[in-house]
Amino acid sequence: MEKKIDNKDVKTIFTEYLGKKKHRKTPERFSILEEIYSHEGHFDIESLYILMKNKNYRVSRATLYNTIDLLLDCNLVIKHQFGKNIAQYEKTFNCKQHYHLICTKCGKISEFCDSRFTEILKSTIKPSEFQINSHSIYCFGICANCQNK
Repeated sequence: MEKKIDNKDVKTIFTEYLGKKKHRKTPERFSILEEIYSHEGHFDIESLYILMKNKNYRVSRATLYNTIDLLLDCNLVIKHQFGKNIAQYEKTFNCKQHYHLICTKCGKISEFCDSRFTEILKSTIKPSEFQINSHSIYCFGICANCQNK
């Protein structure tokens, strides 16, 4: 789904954001950013916390939550609420527009791309009436594995 990116670009964006907003540029914040951008797919904060603890990072849950808020604000991470599940996040830099299929039995999340959705939006909504900054599509149902059980 995603292009191979240079984490220097992401670090530059985050550094500039922190400077502009007068936030401290701490090693912990950059470690969190690097960990997020070194993995594919979705994550929740607790899983990220455990992953970082297992790698001997000295990061508290509070630092994680605060850093995620900053990354959300500077558009390097997006938050998803897939049904009643806990919030899931994913990186956004250089990512293609994609959509989510969420299994309501096992919670599995699959992604798919289809440019026709974007074309439909462009053809039905006049920019003078409404300017779309972003969009998302969540499809809830039962995955093939759960159907076969």
